Amino acid sequence: MILGGRTAAAFASVVIVGLATAALGAPAHAVEDAAPQLDPTLTAAAGTQIAWAQVGDGPVLLMLNGTASPMSEWDPALLSALAQEHRVIVLDYPGLGLSGPAPQAWTFANAADWIAELLPTISADAPVDVLGWSMGGFIAQQLAIRHPERVRSLILAATNPGGHGAVLGPPWVQEADSSGGVSAYLRTNYPPGHRSAGRRFLDRLADAVASGAYPQERVPASTARAMVRAEDPWLRSDANADALAGVRAPTLVITGADDLITPAVNSRRIAKRIPGAKLILVARSGHSFLFQRPALTAATVSGFLLR
Repeated sequence: MILGGRTAAAFASVVIVGLATAALGAPAHAVEDAAPQLDPTLTAAAGTQIAWAQVGDGPVLLMLNGTASPMSEWDPALLSALAQEHRVIVLDYPGLGLSGPAPQAWTFANAADWIAELLPTISADAPVDVLGWSMGGFIAQQLAIRHPERVRSLILAATNPGGHGAVLGPPWVQEADSSGGVSAYLRTNYPPGHRSAGRRFLDRLADAVASGAYPQERVPASTARAMVRAEDPWLRSDANADALAGVRAPTLVITGADDLITPAVNSRRIAKRIPGAKLILVARSGHSFLFQRPALTAATVSGFLLR
């Protein structure tokens, strides 16, 4: 289903239902001007300390961010909208932000285990809804595979299954994405004609940090390199993709239809492998579709989780 567009396409072996109606019928949360206040808590877990924060009230929604992205890089508008229906949990991965060092080598399986050790502090024995974006989607998949009792529902956003099922963006996109800088970020994460939305997102982040609502960012280069290195074995092994057939958590797979970094074929392949998974492509949107269209993203996520 293409949200925000005029067409819907069915793909062989993928369960695609009319979530456009459900999503757009969910509460159309307004984008807030003021950032939510993130007051981090430090919890001893997995042999280190993990910083996390919460906003809102309701069912727990754990948000797992992308490569080298601490909690202070989540869109304030997205968190505000989600917090109207959920108790939203954001965190700093070990080695980032306010968290302690990584207790082991950075792999996505290890990261899933670290987070699983934190979850009883957040939600006692109750399973939680998990949203993983980009690299966070790798960890979310591993969390659902390795710790299924901790995951109530799963949202995989702009991510890939690993192994031979993963499709990378063209070389110029990979090079630009790794080079850093605002210009490269806007060119690779937003379609032409929609890059002003990316600039507004960056302005919201800067305002949140400047106002004290968000903690200061801390992204050590060594942690960023460790996360990037972890992608090589992820792409060489089919183990994760094969294990997706055993995921039983209700799953929404969602991405921008114009994603250059993680092309939409990845989401189609994930949705084919997870039994009963629902697939949504967000029209005229790129890899950072969550920040390009935060109100629509929040309505879609809430419509899926609360139905």
